[in-house]
Amino acid sequence: MVTFRTPGGALEVRHRHEVLRIEPWGTDSVRVRAAQYRIPAESHGALADTPPAVTAAPVTVGATHATLVNGEITVDVDIDTSAAYPEPLLTFSRTSTGETLLAESREHFWMPGARAYQGNRSGAYEIHQQFEAYAGERLFGLGQRTHGRLDLKGLSLDLLQRNAEVSIPFVLSSRGYGLLWNVPAVGRVEFAENATRWQAAQAREIDYWITAAPTPAGILGRYADATGHPPELPSWASGFWQSKLRYRDQDELLAVAREHKRRGLPLSVIVADYFHWSAMGDYRFDPAEWPDPRAMVQELREMGVELMVSIWPTISPLSENYADFRDQGLLVGSDQGVEFHQTIQDKGMAAPMPVAFYDPTNPATRLHVWGLVTRNYLDLGIRVFWLDACEPELNPAHPANLTLYAGPGSEVASVYPRENARLFAEGMAAAGEEPTVLLCRSAWAGSQRYGAAVWSGDIPATWDSLARQLRAGLNVAVSGIPWWTTDIGGFHGGDARDPAYQELMVRWFQYGVFCPLFRLHGDREPRTPTGYAQTGGPNEVWSYGERAYGIIAAQLRLRERLRPYIHEQMRRAARTGLPPMRPLFVDFPEDEAAWGIDDQFLFGPDILVAPVTAPGVTSREVYLPPLPDGRAWTDARTGLLHEGGRTVTAEAPLDSIPVFTVEGSGVSISSHQP
Repeated sequence: MVTFRTPGGALEVRHRHEVLRIEPWGTDSVRVRAAQYRIPAESHGALADTPPAVTAAPVTVGATHATLVNGEITVDVDIDTSAAYPEPLLTFSRTSTGETLLAESREHFWMPGARAYQGNRSGAYEIHQQFEAYAGERLFGLGQRTHGRLDLKGLSLDLLQRNAEVSIPFVLSSRGYGLLWNVPAVGRVEFAENATRWQAAQAREIDYWITAAPTPAGILGRYADATGHPPELPSWASGFWQSKLRYRDQDELLAVAREHKRRGLPLSVIVADYFHWSAMGDYRFDPAEWPDPRAMVQELREMGVELMVSIWPTISPLSENYADFRDQGLLVGSDQGVEFHQTIQDKGMAAPMPVAFYDPTNPATRLHVWGLVTRNYLDLGIRVFWLDACEPELNPAHPANLTLYAGPGSEVASVYPRENARLFAEGMAAAGEEPTVLLCRSAWAGSQRYGAAVWSGDIPATWDSLARQLRAGLNVAVSGIPWWTTDIGGFHGGDARDPAYQELMVRWFQYGVFCPLFRLHGDREPRTPTGYAQTGGPNEVWSYGERAYGIIAAQLRLRERLRPYIHEQMRRAARTGLPPMRPLFVDFPEDEAAWGIDDQFLFGPDILVAPVTAPGVTSREVYLPPLPDGRAWTDARTGLLHEGGRTVTAEAPLDSIPVFTVEGSGVSISSHQP
């Protein structure tokens, strides 16, 4: 009925046509793969390298039961011979306590079992993986979403990349496990009350990784060990980034940087956004608008400012490089139709026209694109890249119609943004350059190892949007991305002359100070149609009136004072996988109340931030977790001490939001300091 084998220290289960393989994969962790007939030799997931074994993982086998133990995780495989159609069912438990963490459940008492395969005669299947649901369980992560929730329990979510929807299929459970669905296919996950079910529309195997590290911080560390640690954040990247949609030419951009310096305002990065090029796919500055980019880069660097350039993966048919991309097979193909997957009005176009995408899953594409980037950007001294629209952004949004070097879009489309970041990270390394920050609109598991920083996409300029960013940023941090930011003020809209919007901008800046990256961007009023002539309204820190400017300037200087602390946290993130911006439960897992707080966060271990996300608010309630050794929380605004383990009402006048520091930490963040 069932055959158990133990090849190479793994546990292999064969039942009918299914092969189920369970193997140790890092400390306290296992990888589970299941397929029909055979486990595929190639995987495009995030678990590229088998981590070295820390200790032996004993396997015991019986007639209808087998067990594998790897540190704190125990996997039991049971065959219920009394069932009409017996199937192997897996249970994951904590070794030291015997507590069940997660168990498979059948989709139906008769059939199918916990793992289902529905073939399409191509060697691929629609696959389902079902687990038990648990009352009171809280689930976090899964990348970045726009639903405005921190706890994912009860939600049904698509597994695909879209603008502002970043699919990283890793979840951390309040029951004490972390699980990576290591399948980059287009699919769906349902965290329902009766079951948790992962689904892929087309895949060749079930593949997931699960860890039972004893704390949330430990789970995040094991996840980084499995999928890759981020590099250390470069020293220049922790300061203020200035951007708008868009600076049209060299003179306009330099004038903004010079004004920052004239006013004595800190500035670390300024951005040349899209359409700075001659044509999409040329990957070079338009000389009519940017006549001397080398001199521009030199002047900015003398001011201590890095130039970031926007690089899209789109190739216009009018590009001087289009024929090379097409004829060398470097473009994303189509299952049906021609190789164009987006429309835009680029330079030389009288109206929006179709454009293609390059295929970063192809090693030859990565080399070809990097060669162009080297000649036209890196050799000018530019080392910061904005990888916009890297989902890729499709029109129409049918990833299953893509064909890539890595495979059909329906099976592998989710890895596109990760492989795009890989292109630039590997290129920088080959050029002997230090790791940089790659500002990406999308990511997948493992993107962090390539220096991918995610921002929250083209979001509305509203109070509701600001509130949603809190949860989005915390979930993407739990998903393994320590470098994250938003468009301060939101992207779509906002009138700098409107006092109501000025208040929102102030509150967003106060939140942004405590984000891993600190970046202003947006398409302000008056807005213009998307196209090469586009430029938004004013979006500099002095654009929002004198009162707002005074507060914002103080926030810029506060960020400067925080930079040593930020880099301390970033070094820890690179070493341990612990993101600097994180939910309260990561540091206080024994505090039940901390698991339910979704409108506050920790910035490192010593700073607790409670943003203001509604107009007219001048105070708000703040929960302070209990601190060890009898220490208290210090109100950064008043200096008053507050005992932990309770909720306090904190003042929040327009010039500050509630921020608390751990007593004795030595962190000083008063925004009233010069």
